[in-house]
Amino acid sequence: MRKSTLMEKVTRRTISSSSFFLCFFIFSSSILFLAGKSAAKVSYDGDNDDNVTALFIFGDSFLDAGNNNYINTTTLDQANFPPYGQTFFGLPTGRFSDGRLISDFIAEYAKLPLIPPFLEPGDSQKKLCGVNFASAGAGALVETFQGSVISLRTQLDHYKKVERLWRIKFGKEESKKRISRAVYLISIGSNDYSSPFLTNQSLSFSMSQHVDIVIGNLTTFIHEIYKIGGRKFGFLNVPDLGCFPALRILKQKNDSCLRDASILASIHNKALSNLLFKMQRQVKGFKFSLFDMNKSLKLRMDHPSKFGFKEGEEACCGTGKWRGVFSCGGKRIVKEYKLCENPDDYIFWDSLHLTQNAYKQFANLIWNGGHMSDSLVVGPYNINRLFQIS
Repeated sequence: MRKSTLMEKVTRRTISSSSFFLCFFIFSSSILFLAGKSAAKVSYDGDNDDNVTALFIFGDSFLDAGNNNYINTTTLDQANFPPYGQTFFGLPTGRFSDGRLISDFIAEYAKLPLIPPFLEPGDSQKKLCGVNFASAGAGALVETFQGSVISLRTQLDHYKKVERLWRIKFGKEESKKRISRAVYLISIGSNDYSSPFLTNQSLSFSMSQHVDIVIGNLTTFIHEIYKIGGRKFGFLNVPDLGCFPALRILKQKNDSCLRDASILASIHNKALSNLLFKMQRQVKGFKFSLFDMNKSLKLRMDHPSKFGFKEGEEACCGTGKWRGVFSCGGKRIVKEYKLCENPDDYIFWDSLHLTQNAYKQFANLIWNGGHMSDSLVVGPYNINRLFQIS
């Protein structure tokens, strides 16, 4: 063996070891940060081992930790102003909530640091523990809010850049191993189905055809990640969009949910489930966790007190009926807004997004799995189990 080859292997082994300790150091620093936050307690559910390497996050505003802070867009697709972030961080971070998101809690439970946005400037070493590519407003369709957000296709391009960085950093074999051990968390589709209603446009195709195109793009995305080496995927299905305050106020005649938006979500969720189970049967090594966000949110909206909430329909921040006008923070089209006293009492933070309290409950379900009303809401794996699989 040539001396240079030996040195390369030693160097890469050293980098691999040091990167593990770097993630551990960043995680420990995060714990010190979290411990200083009186608004939240840090807790861990489940066991983890040294094989946990990274969490990659893709999708929309349910998971965007601040990528849209760094793109040329409007305040409709940004949350980098108060009162966003007030409950936990004490300042706006770009997250569309009063505090942390599902992905933040998943990282915490996996003993990883807060996963940085891809576009956040600074130390690239932080991206050795995972990267958040999600963009508020993004969809599986390139046309969804095109020009104002980072589409799923572009998020995939960003991921490929990180994968190339890892190959340089760790070497081909070590990088491949880490890529396969990482978990890929994805929330996509909500904007593809809500945007026609929010922008007062009609669908170009039938509902089923529209869903087929979204699922087709998502299928391509999954296969691309798989081709690179990803094997373990976590998905959030699409919530009942028609019952969100921002879409309910579009109804003129009564107080019911916006039926067509709810139907689109339902068709999508059935197609997504069929796709994932088909891939599990046909694609070697493909493993997934599917969280029924639709059912979990409905249960809380219908029975808020059962889950510790006082309000299941009205948003904490906004204006108009159900605070359904997307005005939280006063930086958008409508400047006036009202803010509730205690976001923890509410399921909805603004007219399109949820509170930290709601996201934490969902993260616990995603992490631990479990049954609700005798119906499985996470399966066939929970995220905790995905992290443990080598």
